[in-house]
Amino acid sequence: MELSAERLRELDKLLARYPTKQAAVMPALRLVQDQLGSISDEAIAYVADLLGVPAAHVTGVASFYTMYNRRPVGRHHIQVCQNLSCSLMGAESILEHLEKKLGIKAGETTTDQRFTLSRVECLGSCGTAPVMQVNLDYHENLSAEKVDSILEGLK
Repeated sequence: MELSAERLRELDKLLARYPTKQAAVMPALRLVQDQLGSISDEAIAYVADLLGVPAAHVTGVASFYTMYNRRPVGRHHIQVCQNLSCSLMGAESILEHLEKKLGIKAGETTTDQRFTLSRVECLGSCGTAPVMQVNLDYHENLSAEKVDSILEGLK
């Protein structure tokens, strides 16, 4: 695995903004994920070598933050917030509705690789709970009907 020349140039620019190479682990992982779609063990070793930091540190970062996909995800990655505000406003029923509509459980991908459904911690939109993120787009104040409309738009 190797980053493209363009992404390596971007990493060089990023490294100039951080006090140490270790501080640049998160943006380096983002560049890898943007290129590959997920963060494999090989990618972790590559980032560790590239930045000169222990692979255990890179693994810790990649496994702690839900924004890093440790396995390939479907074309549409649906992440449902399960934090307190969203839970109080019905996130569990939204997740159950999605599981029924997609025919998968949280943590799974549809057989056609179109959808991956994930539970995540806070998406940072507590005032508009319940919230889900589809790829990079936020969808707030969810109801089952709104979820159905969003899914229809993804087909």
